[in-house]
Order: sequence, then C-alpha cells, then structure tokens
Amino acid sequence: MSLRNTVRAFPSLLRVGFSEALAYRAELHVWVLSTTMPFIMMALWTAVARDEPIGPYNAEGFVGYFLATFVVRQLTGAWAAWQINYEVRQGTLAMRLLRPISPLWAYAAENLGAVPMRVMVAVPVAIFSVLVVGEQAVPREWWGWPLLLVTLLGGWLITFLANVCIGTMALFMESSNHVMDVWLVLFFILSGYMFPVSLGPPWLSALVDWLPFRYQIGLPVEVMTGRHELPETLLLLARQWIWVLVLGTLAVTLWRRGLRRFAAYGG
Repeated sequence: MSLRNTVRAFPSLLRVGFSEALAYRAELHVWVLSTTMPFIMMALWTAVARDEPIGPYNAEGFVGYFLATFVVRQLTGAWAAWQINYEVRQGTLAMRLLRPISPLWAYAAENLGAVPMRVMVAVPVAIFSVLVVGEQAVPREWWGWPLLLVTLLGGWLITFLANVCIGTMALFMESSNHVMDVWLVLFFILSGYMFPVSLGPPWLSALVDWLPFRYQIGLPVEVMTGRHELPETLLLLARQWIWVLVLGTLAVTLWRRGLRRFAAYGG
C-alpha cells in the first residue's frame, strides 16, 4: 500500500482505535490505575523535602513534578509489545498481514485511538496542579507550549517504537515479554518517573542524557514545569528526536526480517 493511501486510511484507523478504547474502557481504567506510582512518589518526596529543599525541588516543586509526570505518562503510553506478542503466539498476525496496510500503522492507530480517553483523565489532574502549584505547573515562556507538544509526541513515539522493537522480537523467540519487563524496570529507574533525573549522582545523570528513557517522561515533564532555558531545551529535544529516528529504523528493520522468518515457518 502506498504512503498516500496509508495517509488516507489512517483517520479511519484512528476512529476504529477510538471505538475499541470505548468498548474496552474498563481495561483502560485499570491501566490508568496501574500508573498511579507518581502519586505515591509525590507523597514520599514531599515528606522528605518538607523541612528543606532537595536540590532544586522543595515540597511544592515535587507536587508539580509528579502531577506533571502522571499527566505525561497518560499521554505517552503504548502497549504494542504485548499486542504483537499475543498475535504472534495466537497466529492472528497472519490475518493482519492480509490487509492492504502495514500492521505497524494499525498498531499505532489503536494506541493513539485511546489518547482522547486518557486526556479525559490527564486534564483534571493538570488543572488541579495549576490550582495547587500555580505557574510552576505549566510552561512560563511562550516557546514552552509548542515545545511541550513536540516533546510529548517524541515521548510517545519513543515508547511506541520501543514497544514495536521488543514485540517484534517475538518473531525470533518464543516470547519477548520478559525483554519488555527489563525495559520497564530501566524505564522506572532512568526516565524520571520515580524521581527527577537531576537528583541522581553526576555519573547517572550523564548516562541518562544518552539513553532513551529520559526522553519518554523526564524531558516532557521538565518542559512542562519550565526547568530549562531555551538553548538547553532545544539540545535535549534534538537528542529525543535522534532516538525517535534510531528506534524507528531499528523497528522497521526488525519487523521486515521478522516477517521473513514468520513466513518461512508457515506463519
């Protein structure tokens, strides 16, 4: 299917994805409840910072940071790895391959189709954050708003493409869910999900700058809460989109090679 036809078909795929999100909204609510770790970490860190600030964060700063983390997590989540693993094991991937559009576009549409439902959860939390924290909860410069949208898109793409890379490994092994478990552990520790990356030791902060995890959560949160000036924000944004290109290339390469193996074994 040509790129032009794919672009034409994508809005329909998004509508289908949204309809599925509505149909399975109970599962979506469970997913939302499973991403409340920022609230737990907020309680812990604000208690620690009640007497004196920790680095650049006081108790109020931690409230704004972790509320923003919850919002960003809702808007950048993806689950394609589990979808691909399931469909490879069940053999239903073969049915997707008969359709005149790449399954990767279908996975993207199904994941994006749930975003409006997650926005309904994220917006009240963002409003509450503004009421509690004030201007520290949102970008304070005009350029912060468009760059926030770009970092959110980049964060979602990194999450989705990493899911595709790991899910596609199921075409080479019995299951890649354990690989996804390892990725999630690293994500929790290195992305800024459980603590701001700037609070880590210098060697860890330097390492995190060159890994993809920070650009899934940490960077959008930092832009949302106005932690960087424009030059530093642009540098971090460039690193984020380099990871988008790297993971995109890797995902397509693994997918094509995996499909050849899938077909060779009668998939």
